[in-house]
Amino acid sequence: KGIASVAGMRGRRKGGLSAPLRPEGDDDPFSLWSHSEAWLERMAERNYSETSLSAARWALKMFLDWAKERELSSPDQITKPILESYQGWLYRYEKKDGERLSVRTQRARLGTLQRFFSWLCKSGFLMANPAADLELPRKPYHALPKALNAEELRRLMGQPDVTDPLGLRDRAILETLYATGMRRGELVSLDLEDIDLKASSVHIRKGKGGKGRLLPLGDATVRWLEAYLERSRPALSMGEGERAFFLSGYGERFNPNYLGNWVSKTIKAAGIEKKGSCHLLRHSCATHMMENGADIRLIQRMLGHGPTRYHADLHRSEPRSPAGGLREKPSGRTSKADLKKPGNTAMFESMNAAQVIEEIDAMPAEERDKVVIHLGRMQERLFHEKQVEVAERRLEDLENGLTETVSHEEAMRMVREG
Repeated sequence: KGIASVAGMRGRRKGGLSAPLRPEGDDDPFSLWSHSEAWLERMAERNYSETSLSAARWALKMFLDWAKERELSSPDQITKPILESYQGWLYRYEKKDGERLSVRTQRARLGTLQRFFSWLCKSGFLMANPAADLELPRKPYHALPKALNAEELRRLMGQPDVTDPLGLRDRAILETLYATGMRRGELVSLDLEDIDLKASSVHIRKGKGGKGRLLPLGDATVRWLEAYLERSRPALSMGEGERAFFLSGYGERFNPNYLGNWVSKTIKAAGIEKKGSCHLLRHSCATHMMENGADIRLIQRMLGHGPTRYHADLHRSEPRSPAGGLREKPSGRTSKADLKKPGNTAMFESMNAAQVIEEIDAMPAEERDKVVIHLGRMQERLFHEKQVEVAERRLEDLENGLTETVSHEEAMRMVREG
């Protein structure tokens, strides 16, 4: 264990897909395997991420291996009943540890086939899509993980042996995940130039959906990252050509799945019964920030979430009041449905003009147009209300015999200035 195991890892071949999709000796350009490779190449041309390509390749390989055992080699041999038979096989499939595939994994594998056969139809290789009416397993209820408390965090952070270079690296990874709330894919994608320890910041260059963001780092996290760079990374590096910030025992970038499995095992080893992996640390980061008074829009931007989804998720995880209802909703963005309600100004009441402009600029084009129209109507209504208020004051002054009141021009100037 520890750094002593690295020498043995360098001599072993890494795991992963060991064979191409096409069976040996298959030269048919119209076979399932040929079309699968062509579709993956098309996905790469359309700038799909490596994560998406890898997931699609895994899903196709599993189906193609199943089809090969049943002597199915051509797309026109695949029918809806055959795909339903494969769906049943996926449901009963057992992994090496004896567990079945999760519903989420089954849906992902079948969804890949739906997109693959849809592409075959659009490309003219099939007359009809056999997967078009395939009914996927129902989505399971997605319960948000409960955030780790202070004692659980202490036990988790104490798991790695920081006297060993590998343990020091592991502690730096856990600290970074919790301190920033970044996703596991974002962490493994970090390069050396993405973290500026002098400025105490980390730059996520390509997060989910291709969006980037700049995150702050706390003093404690900066110290652990400095220690990792000084004492751990040099022992793992195999050359200056590798720019990944966090290195595996192979001296290269981590695999996201491996990182997730390792974090999950570390959580269990710490005696924590809450289920989760990297996302549990991400959710804990957001929850603790909110409990300490952070603005919900700041949390949303740190996590790289869209406004509606994050606000809903975090609100669902809030503690309940003694009466059983949710506590008062934090101020911040409202949902898209609320924005369309006439007269709803909750989103903008606490903002200045610059903040309103920033919020509107961040919206999709179609939503932005609706909100601008809504704001224009709001402005007209407010202007009208102000005119009515001035008129009522003038009428009251006249009734009280106060004829020397503010002139109409002065009143209008006051209205324009707010």
